[in-house]
Parts: sequence; structure tokens; C-alpha cells
Amino acid sequence: MAKIGDIDVGEFPLLLAPMEDVSDPPFRALCKEQGADVVYTEFISSEGLIRDAAKSVMKLDIYEKERPVGIQIFGANLDSMLKSVEIVEASGPDIIDINFGCPVKKVVSKGAGAGILKDIDLMVSLTKAMVEHTKLPVTVKTRLGWDHDSIKIVEVAERLQDVGCKAIAIHGRTRAQMYKGNADWKPIAEVKNNPRMHIPVFGNGDVDTPERAREMRDQYGLDGAMIGRASIGYPWFFKEVKHYFKTGEHLPPPTIEERVIAARRHLQMAIDWKGEKLGVFETRRHYTNYFKGIPHFKEYRMKMVTSDHPDDVFAAFDEVLSTFSGFEFV
Repeated sequence: MAKIGDIDVGEFPLLLAPMEDVSDPPFRALCKEQGADVVYTEFISSEGLIRDAAKSVMKLDIYEKERPVGIQIFGANLDSMLKSVEIVEASGPDIIDINFGCPVKKVVSKGAGAGILKDIDLMVSLTKAMVEHTKLPVTVKTRLGWDHDSIKIVEVAERLQDVGCKAIAIHGRTRAQMYKGNADWKPIAEVKNNPRMHIPVFGNGDVDTPERAREMRDQYGLDGAMIGRASIGYPWFFKEVKHYFKTGEHLPPPTIEERVIAARRHLQMAIDWKGEKLGVFETRRHYTNYFKGIPHFKEYRMKMVTSDHPDDVFAAFDEVLSTFSGFEFV
């Protein structure tokens, strides 16, 4: 059984990765219903929190049905990070996660996210200070290194553990790779196989089938899988992996009716949480995967992703249901 601090997260837990404009409360709720063991918020700027920026503060919203839930923050300034820890604590999460892995230029250019991989001493000292500043378990999400020539993840993970980090999730790419090429899980396994490591080591990157999740568990021996892109528009992925682990068989894919119901709920929850404009806009990225595999679907998808009014999107869902009722996914 894996434990994050005193939180039992089960045997080989499946974690919903923190993803900007994806891992919001509506989507986290859907993933939790479908078997996600731990969910994380979108990453939140420490500078935004201490300035009381509306978008950053809004991301602190968490709900009882999500637990255990982690709030992820990023930044490179010690004072800002410590002040943000106090703000995050007040929201009552189970876990505080530090983002040392985001490869996006606007984050990296400030020395935050994967940018801190250029300064491992700062990465460790920031983690240590945050651990000492809260009673909540602190976890870290990071990458293998800045580039291929600077991969020291075994040493880095050990140092983070030694200053009090309670779990580490490692994306199997360097910052230089961004999201290109294949994730390399071998260095993550080296972290896990380090005899000095005793905290959970979670793998991230390219877990896009139940077989890949099993490979991460059985071949690489990791403690759990953090799921990102495979879950976008497909919250059923968690349930499918767990069914495969239990039976060795694949669950039948969700029906068109189940997909429409989920897409409707997702949009409605998003509107309820962030208002019509943002609710409609930020759920668009999910529709391709919600309805992936339906032939000649472009006409309907375009309606979903270009309509600015929710009534038009809901009408498109109804159209899909009536047109493709009984369609069998494979």
C-alpha cells in the first residue's frame, strides 16, 4: 500500500495529474467517480496567490467528494512560496504539491516549474522550507532533468526525500523534450530501486492504455501512475485500468449515451463553477476525446468548439445522441 504521509492511497494508486485549464473541480469530480485515487488541482502561481489574483484564488476551490486532493503551486521565490503555503493551507487540502516540472516558457523563464532543474540546490532548499512551514504532506512533481546531459534524478529524488518530501511524481522526459518523443521510465525505476528511497515514487508520461499502466507497475516496479493526457475527455480511463488490473480484460468502451451524459454534466458543472463564458471555452478541449472514434464527426465537433452559448453546445450533444444512437465503439 502506498502512503503519502499518513494518507493511505491504496495499492498502485492512479493519480490525476495537475493540468492547466483541465484539472478543475468539474473534471476532477468526473475522474474521481471513475476511480481516480488522488486528484490534483491545476497548478497555481504563488505570486498570483499572494497578490490575490482572482484566477489563482479560484483554483483553490476543493470539495469533500474529491479527497484526497492535492493543491499544486509553483514559483521560485522563497518568501512568495511560503506565503502561498499559508493561503493554500486555509483551503484545507490533504496534500501540497510543488510543481518543478512545467516546461512552458513563461513559467521556466521565471526560474519556476522545470526552470528550477537548472538549480538543484534551490529546488531542495525551497522544498525543505515548505516542508518546515506546514503540517500537511508536501509532494513534488518534476522531470528527469533539464536536458539529457543533466539527468541526476536519482540524486535529486533522494535529496528531496531527505528534506521531508512525502512522495515524488516523475515525468519521464526532460524539459528540453517538452512533450515530444517517448517518455523514458528507466530513470524513474532507478529512483524507485535506490535502496535509500522509502517514499512513494509515481511515474508519469505516456500511460495511455491499461497495458502501459500494468507495465509501469510490474516491469518498472513503480508505486503508482499519474495520468495526464489519456484522461482528457475520457475520465473512464481510471476505471478501465482498474478493471484490467483485476480481471486482465478490457471493459467495453462507454456508449454514446454515457459519453453524452458525461459531456453534458461536465459542461454544466463548468458553467456552474466558472460562469458561461469560461465554462463553455475551457471544456472545448475535451470534446474530441469524448466522441473519439465516431466517423464523419467533424461537423458536430465544430459546433461544440465554435459555439459560444451553452444552449448551442447542449443542442449539439442532443444532435449527436439522436444521430449516432446505438453506435458501437471499439
